[in-house]
Amino acid sequence: MKEFVASAIQFEVEPMNIERNLEVAYQWISRCVKESAASLIVLPESFTTGFTPTGSACELWDVVDKIPGRLTNEGLKWASEFNIYVCFPTYERGKERGIIYNSAAVLGPEGILGVYRKTHPFPTERLAAGGWTTPGVDPLVVSTPIAEIGVVICYDGDFPELARVTALKGAEVVCRPSAFLRTYDQWELTNRARAYDNHVYWIASNLVGKDASGANFFGSSMIVHPSGAKIVQASGCEEYISARLNNDPIKKIIPGSSRDQIFDHLEDRNLDSYKGILTEGKSAFEPSKRIPYGRR
Repeated sequence: MKEFVASAIQFEVEPMNIERNLEVAYQWISRCVKESAASLIVLPESFTTGFTPTGSACELWDVVDKIPGRLTNEGLKWASEFNIYVCFPTYERGKERGIIYNSAAVLGPEGILGVYRKTHPFPTERLAAGGWTTPGVDPLVVSTPIAEIGVVICYDGDFPELARVTALKGAEVVCRPSAFLRTYDQWELTNRARAYDNHVYWIASNLVGKDASGANFFGSSMIVHPSGAKIVQASGCEEYISARLNNDPIKKIIPGSSRDQIFDHLEDRNLDSYKGILTEGKSAFEPSKRIPYGRR
């Protein structure tokens, strides 16, 4: 991992107005890069359309696109123009009409590096429960010149197992694009806990403004240090936040401390204690692929 500036952008989307929302995102990215020199920017969940669609899953399918497609093509233009990496969340058109994935593509100057499909759709959005989203099944970590980058989406962050698997796959930075509508305490708790659990930088971007369901997003996007300490947090209005990420973040127990870090949650796991817990997904308990911070 290199030292670089990461940013999260939060703004209010206009439901189903894709062209307008893409233009707003572009304007924020342009300002953010100019003022902060960010190399990685995380946009909010489903920013192209808003979280709750105003019609059926079939109608949503008609207005979004596959990946790659016309929406991510816009994001690729931004990545190339500003020489940045973008976590680009959007609903993704599946192969059959009405099959929609809540996805986030990691885009860079070199193209689409990977696509993550939300593995834990919130109860209201699940197609099987009358919503519109079909769950994905695979965690994602992509290699970039600045860091190994993983992605989870909103409700995914409530599940320690997914964050752990993402870290075990080598993630040093995890992006959490969100349309979070629950309590601030739960938002802060899960962001800080997942960062600390896995010693990863955690970049959480949340929408602001009103959802098509009538609920209000509260923003409060944040960047969390691998020690669990918040580095920066947004308010409840349209804005961006940014922070410089250190390339050896847990050398000390907390940022600014003289006390050395002597533990690593991934390396210190007692794998024997996990035997027999899972019948599937055993790779979650295999040794980490990430180089321990203290041995770099």
